[in-house]
Amino acid sequence: GCGDNSSKLNPNNPVTLNIWHVYGSQTKSPLNDAIQRFNETEGKQRGVIVKVVSVSNSSAIDKALLASAAKEPGSVPMPDLFTAYPRIMTKLDCKLLLPWEKYLSKEDLAIYRSDFLKEGQYKDHLYMLPIAKSTELLFVNQTFMDRFLKANNITQANLEDYDTLFALCQRYYQWSGGKQMFQINDFYHYFLTNMAALGEDFVQNGKPNFTSEKFWRIYRPMAAAAIAGGLCTEKGYASDRWKTGEVISNVGSTAGILYLRNYVTHADNSREAITTSFLPSPIFKEAVNKRFLLQRGTGLFALQNKDERKNQAAAVFAKWIGQKEHNLRFVTQAGYLPVNKEAMQALMARPEQVENNKYRQLYKVLQNVENNGSYLALPLYEKAGQTQAMLEKNIKQILTQAHQEYVQKERSCQSSQAVLDQLVQDSLTQLQKSMDLSL
Repeated sequence: GCGDNSSKLNPNNPVTLNIWHVYGSQTKSPLNDAIQRFNETEGKQRGVIVKVVSVSNSSAIDKALLASAAKEPGSVPMPDLFTAYPRIMTKLDCKLLLPWEKYLSKEDLAIYRSDFLKEGQYKDHLYMLPIAKSTELLFVNQTFMDRFLKANNITQANLEDYDTLFALCQRYYQWSGGKQMFQINDFYHYFLTNMAALGEDFVQNGKPNFTSEKFWRIYRPMAAAAIAGGLCTEKGYASDRWKTGEVISNVGSTAGILYLRNYVTHADNSREAITTSFLPSPIFKEAVNKRFLLQRGTGLFALQNKDERKNQAAAVFAKWIGQKEHNLRFVTQAGYLPVNKEAMQALMARPEQVENNKYRQLYKVLQNVENNGSYLALPLYEKAGQTQAMLEKNIKQILTQAHQEYVQKERSCQSSQAVLDQLVQDSLTQLQKSMDLSL
């Protein structure tokens, strides 16, 4: 199965593969650009055409895939190729998926970083092939942040430690007249990486552990910042609030660089140019030299087709996008990390070669954190995707309500550290109950 099966492919009678993916938008997508290059070169020579049918987000793709697989009314046929997170393997019948190891040799697979490749293994098969990975960094609207720091005689070193950063959130909230300084795009990721850094798994026996002392250690200062003000708990990603300066810093995916503007639009519709800084994600002081980098990013799946030519065609594209030159070009246009070992080494050795100045800064920071961190993949367990979605929804609702209650008490001169501490404790109790009910 790992030999050269290309004899059935014919450039005079090309095979067309439909793909759904998440990289960018229909009009501005680095993967669309890569697919076009493939179609004009390797695809043309081998008789393979990859056609982009949908560029969407991972949740929408998951939903559409499950609807297609169940043949729900109004659903569209499943694509030949699609990108998704590993969680889809626990939802779909894996008999629908192409086992890549049957079409890619050991030599083909040896080009990938083993930690990235391992994430796609499920039930003794490699169903997900890595094509690009991202991790999380701290993004800062340096222009606005500098004004705050200078006005309050504060150093930027406060952004390196979560305790001091969360304390800074509350100061910014007061100084700015009620604006939010910081946003965590994914609380689930925050708990995973920081619990790991403190030496404990957040997910134990297939469910999150909200009761340990180490969880309380990282929950308390975060919740206090959200309830007192300064840490945003609204719906949506920070990139939306970045546009208007409603949030001036956030921890999120490196791929989010695609959506961070170099200017802010004010309420009067005027624009102000800003400088963006990229910094390592903060850590807790107990976690010094124990930095964990979340391994993010969807992988490439293929539908197992009765037409063997389509299976072979999928392998041709998969091999092409994973090659050093193609993988490096694709990922550096989107703020991702290569999955090809040689491409990763080349990028980390000389990030200054990246043409785009903004992206070049990003990779220089990644070079530093790469040398001082370990990658952590999202744990795969039953209802993993549902658990993550419910956690994000519940914690934002609970902390938002607690913040409103705190503001009301403050207006009636009841606010104090004791009141804040009680609201933090109550919020954790509510989170525990809400997750038990949700799952």
